[in-house]
Amino acid sequence: MDEVFPLVNKNGQVIGRALRSECHNGSKLLHPVIHLHIFNNKGELFLQKRSEKKDIQPGKWDTSVGGHIDFGESVENALKREAREELGIIRFDPVFLRKYVFESEVEKELVYSYKTTYEGDIRIDESEVTEGQFWTMEKIKDSIGTGIFTPNFEDEFIHLI
Repeated sequence: MDEVFPLVNKNGQVIGRALRSECHNGSKLLHPVIHLHIFNNKGELFLQKRSEKKDIQPGKWDTSVGGHIDFGESVENALKREAREELGIIRFDPVFLRKYVFESEVEKELVYSYKTTYEGDIRIDESEVTEGQFWTMEKIKDSIGTGIFTPNFEDEFIHLI
């Protein structure tokens, strides 16, 4: 079943709705997503490797948690839902970083970016994420530009350091 996403303007106001397939077909319909960057107490950043079955950027390392906001869903609820679905994380204190528009060849997203520090258990949902691990900032910096990360993660990473 095709998911329904809200269409928004650059301020985040809902102006319509569209199917996932419509948002990912090159139409550049602006739709909202959440990103959560999870750090541990050592300052390492958890990254997930996207499933090869994903329609966008399969098999690449990406933001700790990322996902679409469903039509009628708040940013906060989407953030909690995606953290629970992808990594089994229920309790965390998100800190808002920024809101920005990211555009690729096939889609255009209004990204709500957050960070948190977390030391609990992480349980990866293998239907969405192939693997995950904490990376040092140095290892991430050394790997930027090598093609192993999603372009949106690389773009957003510069605002984390």
